Amino acid sequence: MSEEKLKELLATGKEWTRVKTSIPGVFIVKLPAFRSSPARLSVEINPVDASGNPTKRRGLFIMSMEEYEEFKAILVNEKMESLLDMLEEVNPKATGGRRAKMSDDVIEI
Repeated sequence: MSEEKLKELLATGKEWTRVKTSIPGVFIVKLPAFRSSPARLSVEINPVDASGNPTKRRGLFIMSMEEYEEFKAILVNEKMESLLDMLEEVNPKATGGRRAKMSDDVIEI
């Protein structure tokens, strides 16, 4: 997606609009203004199904390169795999789920 399309989404998009990008599982979401912060765009990381629709109601929101670097360091930590393996052993198996409503637009990356 071009910077121009992002500016247009920020200026005219509805709050909580989720737009696909060309990267599977990566979306752009327009966040509403909150207290003294103006409306802004965020990257949402959310696993997708075979149709490209998000599998979770809300994913991981990343607002800056600094946040991205922090999350990346956590996610590639080798202890995360061990922790998730342990969780899979003790948690009951999940069933079903709801799908989030999305815009039909696709943002090219």
